[in-house]
Amino acid sequence: MRIGELAARTGASVRSLRYYEEQGLLHSTRSSGGQRHYADEQVERVRFVQRLYAAGLSSRTIVELLPCVDAPSAHNSDAALERMARERDRLSAHIEDLVRTRDALDGLMATARAHRDGLPEAAAACV
Repeated sequence: MRIGELAARTGASVRSLRYYEEQGLLHSTRSSGGQRHYADEQVERVRFVQRLYAAGLSSRTIVELLPCVDAPSAHNSDAALERMARERDRLSAHIEDLVRTRDALDGLMATARAHRDGLPEAAAACV
Protein backbone atom coordinates (compact mmCIF):
# COMPACT_ATOMS: atom_id res chain seq x y z
CA MET A 1 0.00 0.00 0.00
CA ARG A 2 1.10 3.57 -0.52
CA ILE A 3 1.77 6.05 2.25
CA GLY A 4 -1.62 7.77 1.92
CA GLU A 5 -3.47 4.51 2.44
CA LEU A 6 -1.31 3.62 5.43
CA ALA A 7 -2.07 7.05 6.88
CA ALA A 8 -5.80 6.54 6.33
CA ARG A 9 -5.79 3.07 7.88
CA THR A 10 -3.83 4.11 10.98
CA GLY A 11 -4.92 7.69 11.57
CA ALA A 12 -1.28 8.81 11.42
CA SER A 13 -0.36 11.75 9.24
CA VAL A 14 1.79 11.23 6.17
CA ARG A 15 4.35 13.48 7.83
CA SER A 16 4.40 11.23 10.92
CA LEU A 17 4.88 8.13 8.78
CA ARG A 18 7.82 9.74 7.02
CA TYR A 19 9.27 10.65 10.42
CA TYR A 20 8.78 7.09 11.69
CA GLU A 21 10.68 5.83 8.69
CA GLU A 22 13.50 8.36 9.18
CA GLN A 23 13.81 7.19 12.80
CA GLY A 24 13.97 3.52 11.83
CA LEU A 25 10.58 2.69 13.34
CA LEU A 26 8.92 1.80 10.05
CA HIS A 27 10.20 0.29 6.82
CA SER A 28 9.05 0.56 3.23
CA THR A 29 10.17 -0.45 -0.20
CA ARG A 30 10.42 2.02 -3.03
CA SER A 31 8.90 1.78 -6.46
CA SER A 32 10.96 2.59 -9.54
CA GLY A 33 9.39 6.06 -9.32
CA GLY A 34 10.53 6.47 -5.71
CA GLN A 35 7.11 6.04 -4.08
CA ARG A 36 6.99 4.33 -0.71
CA HIS A 37 5.15 1.03 -0.49
CA TYR A 38 4.24 -0.65 2.77
CA ALA A 39 3.27 -4.23 3.57
CA ASP A 40 -0.07 -4.85 5.27
CA GLU A 41 1.64 -5.73 8.57
CA GLN A 42 2.96 -2.16 8.77
CA VAL A 43 -0.56 -1.07 9.82
CA GLU A 44 -0.17 -2.88 13.14
CA ARG A 45 3.43 -1.65 13.41
CA VAL A 46 2.27 1.98 13.12
CA ARG A 47 -0.47 1.42 15.68
CA PHE A 48 2.08 -0.11 18.05
CA VAL A 49 4.46 2.83 17.57
CA GLN A 50 1.58 5.23 18.22
CA ARG A 51 0.78 3.42 21.50
CA LEU A 52 4.42 3.72 22.55
CA TYR A 53 4.45 7.44 21.75
CA ALA A 54 1.18 7.85 23.68
CA ALA A 55 2.94 6.24 26.67
CA GLY A 56 5.46 9.08 26.61
CA LEU A 57 8.33 7.21 24.98
CA SER A 58 10.76 8.91 22.62
CA SER A 59 11.63 7.58 19.17
CA ARG A 60 15.08 6.64 20.50
CA THR A 61 13.51 4.54 23.24
CA ILE A 62 11.02 2.99 20.83
CA VAL A 63 13.90 1.88 18.58
CA GLU A 64 15.40 0.13 21.60
CA LEU A 65 12.12 -1.73 22.22
CA LEU A 66 11.53 -2.93 18.66
CA PRO A 67 13.81 -6.01 18.84
CA CYS A 68 11.21 -7.45 21.22
CA VAL A 69 8.69 -7.22 18.37
CA ASP A 70 10.99 -7.97 15.44
CA ALA A 71 12.88 -10.87 17.01
CA PRO A 72 10.87 -12.15 19.97
CA SER A 73 12.95 -13.90 22.60
CA ALA A 74 13.21 -14.03 26.36
CA HIS A 75 16.34 -11.86 26.19
CA ASN A 76 14.68 -9.21 24.01
CA SER A 77 11.55 -9.23 26.18
CA ASP A 78 13.61 -8.81 29.34
CA ALA A 79 15.56 -5.96 27.76
CA ALA A 80 12.34 -4.25 26.67
CA LEU A 81 10.79 -4.61 30.12
CA GLU A 82 13.92 -3.20 31.74
CA ARG A 83 13.95 -0.25 29.33
CA MET A 84 10.26 0.47 29.95
CA ALA A 85 10.84 0.31 33.72
CA ARG A 86 13.60 2.93 33.40
CA GLU A 87 11.24 5.14 31.39
CA ARG A 88 8.53 4.69 34.01
CA ASP A 89 10.99 5.73 36.73
CA ARG A 90 11.98 8.77 34.65
CA LEU A 91 8.34 9.75 34.19
CA SER A 92 7.60 9.26 37.91
CA ALA A 93 10.49 11.55 38.82
CA HIS A 94 9.23 14.13 36.35
CA ILE A 95 5.73 13.93 37.81
CA GLU A 96 7.17 14.48 41.30
CA ASP A 97 9.04 17.55 40.01
CA LEU A 98 5.85 18.88 38.43
CA VAL A 99 3.91 18.38 41.66
CA ARG A 100 6.59 20.30 43.59
CA THR A 101 6.46 23.07 40.98
CA ARG A 102 2.65 23.21 41.15
CA ASP A 103 2.81 23.34 44.96
CA ALA A 104 5.31 26.21 44.79
CA LEU A 105 3.00 28.07 42.41
CA ASP A 106 0.06 27.44 44.76
CA GLY A 107 2.11 29.00 47.57
CA LEU A 108 2.90 32.05 45.46
CA MET A 109 -0.76 32.40 44.50
CA ALA A 110 -1.79 32.20 48.18
CA THR A 111 0.74 34.92 49.05
CA ALA A 112 -0.50 37.09 46.17
CA ARG A 113 -4.14 36.62 47.25
CA ALA A 114 -3.27 37.54 50.85
CA HIS A 115 -1.44 40.62 49.64
CA ARG A 116 -4.36 41.56 47.36
CA ASP A 117 -6.84 41.10 50.20
CA GLY A 118 -4.83 43.58 52.30
CA LEU A 119 -4.91 46.31 49.65
CA PRO A 120 -7.33 49.24 49.83
CA GLU A 121 -10.42 48.73 47.63
CA ALA A 122 -9.32 51.18 44.91
CA ALA A 123 -5.88 49.53 44.54
CA ALA A 124 -7.36 46.02 44.56
CA ALA A 125 -9.51 46.90 41.53
CA CYS A 126 -6.33 47.32 39.44
CA VAL A 127 -4.95 43.88 40.24
